[in-house]
Amino acid sequence: MQPFENRIEAGRCLAESLDDYRDRKDVIVLALPRGGVPVGLEVARRLHAPLDLVLVRKLGVPGHEELAMGAITSGGRVLNEEVILNCGISEADLERETRAEQAELERRARRYRGDRPWPKLENRCVILVDDGIATGATMEVAARAVRAERPTELVIAVPVAPPSTIERFAKLADRFECPLRPMSFWAIGAWYRDFSQLSDEQVLALMGEADDLRGEAS
Repeated sequence: MQPFENRIEAGRCLAESLDDYRDRKDVIVLALPRGGVPVGLEVARRLHAPLDLVLVRKLGVPGHEELAMGAITSGGRVLNEEVILNCGISEADLERETRAEQAELERRARRYRGDRPWPKLENRCVILVDDGIATGATMEVAARAVRAERPTELVIAVPVAPPSTIERFAKLADRFECPLRPMSFWAIGAWYRDFSQLSDEQVLALMGEADDLRGEAS
């Protein structure tokens, strides 16, 4: 299996596998910032669908922040009890990390959304996109938050994820789409030649592109 060149290539590959949703008026693409936004933009571009953001923050293990012990969104928190137990995470450490990420979540909401209203998801087909899934805590809390809004269909779509995670998320979504499923996974970034972190400014620029596409389609 060859890694993707970057998130744009990954998004185009993912979009091809979702082509049966193209031109459907009930479809909306929701991307997880920051890394999921360029992937989501390519999906939205191909499907002729609107793109919006679902804000989620990973709760990283202190000293090993890439390992998720949970995640939060505006609607609540999901914890990975196995990671918490195995890493000996105290309640104080968990609450400290939650408070820090809650502050960052609120900052991003102000920065990314501004006055943009949250889209109505009830009776719509929601395609939830990120640049990959590792432990899955971030995607799980996003999926549960979206499911609570009663969409007619929830699709989780990522370019790369390990088979064990795919089995888990197939139960959370009506459809799980993932073109690259390596047995030896390690980390999401290992499957991208360019896995550079995006800045807030880049996210805002990409969302500006999505707004332009929406304007051209209307």
